[in-house]
Amino acid sequence: MNTTSQPEVFGAISHPARRQMLDLLVEGDHAVNAIAGNFKMSRPAVSQHLRVLLDAGLVTEQRCGRERRYRLAPERLGPVRDWLSHYERFWDDHFDRLARHLNKDAE
Repeated sequence: MNTTSQPEVFGAISHPARRQMLDLLVEGDHAVNAIAGNFKMSRPAVSQHLRVLLDAGLVTEQRCGRERRYRLAPERLGPVRDWLSHYERFWDDHFDRLARHLNKDAE
C-alpha cells in the first residue's frame, strides 16, 4: 500500500458529489456526459471533481474517440476500508450491549 497517497484518497472522498460519482461508477463505466447528467452543476465542474478522483487513483479514464469514460478503481479504497475496520470493534461492542439490554428487557 502506498501510504503517501492515502491523504489524497481521503480528501477525494470528502466531497459528497465525488462520493456520489463513485456510487454511479460502481454500476459500470460512464462517460463524462452521463455522469454530469446526474448533477446540478456544470460539466466543467463535474470534470474537475473527476480529476480529483483520477489524481487520487480512485477512477481510471479511457478516451474513446472524443469521449472520456471513467471506471471505478475500487482497490484504491483499501485505506478507507482499513481505517473503518479499526472502528468496527466499537460498533460491534455497542450493538452487542444493545442486544443484551433488549434481551434483558424482553425477559
